[in-house]
Amino acid sequence: MTANPRLKATFERLNGRAALIPYITTGDPSVTATVPLMHALVKAGADVIELGVPFSDPMADGPVIQRAAERAVARGVSLRTVLDMVAQFRETDETTPVVLMGYANPIEVMGQQVFAQAAGHAGVDGVLTVDYPPEECDDFVQYLTDYQVDPIFLLAPTSTDARIQRIADIARGYVYYVSLKGVTGSASLDVADVAKQLQRIRQYVTIPVGVGFGIRDAQSAQKVAEHADAVVIGSKIIETMEQNFNEHGDDALAIKAAADWLESVHQALIA
Repeated sequence: MTANPRLKATFERLNGRAALIPYITTGDPSVTATVPLMHALVKAGADVIELGVPFSDPMADGPVIQRAAERAVARGVSLRTVLDMVAQFRETDETTPVVLMGYANPIEVMGQQVFAQAAGHAGVDGVLTVDYPPEECDDFVQYLTDYQVDPIFLLAPTSTDARIQRIADIARGYVYYVSLKGVTGSASLDVADVAKQLQRIRQYVTIPVGVGFGIRDAQSAQKVAEHADAVVIGSKIIETMEQNFNEHGDDALAIKAAADWLESVHQALIA
């Protein structure tokens, strides 16, 4: 299977430096803010954008991202809206990869093959579906591959060697390692354990391995980046925007707060 060209080129360009991947929820802090926020994050140093598809029952997400999803769902943001946002982003950014992260239900409603085609045409580069077991994804993986969209899968501290091998066989773009047991935004991050787990994963997985969940500042991002191929940060960015928006009620200021914070992490990664 061929890897998505934008993701492949991005990791090659970084030449060993860990990619910085911010996660945001489509439609938060507002529907009209999403595309400007994506561009601001790229300007601040984002190498890949993970764009969350809001869902009413986000089982892997902690309270910060759950609140963002609830706000977006209340604003009527759907999977179609998310794809429209990616297409708008592509009007002025042809190089930054965009990965959708979400759950199976909205994809099942649209239809796997219809979704894969629409995602490819919109300019999506990868899809991470939290609740699609890799053992039951052959058709979906093929549909995505037909449109050069990479299927991205999660691994966790509890993943068995057999599960890692299965994901190594079908994943493209990168693999997302969940750094701790729990939901997004959980507090404790054991970098030594992450390093040990990545060593085990790399016995099977030859594509880049990103690490997310529990990274909340430049220092923890820098430590994880010493071992990972990508650092994924979501809750802290959304929390930063949420606090700023609650204080000022202004999309532009919330976007600036998120971009300024991400830039501080980017500076730490390139130092």
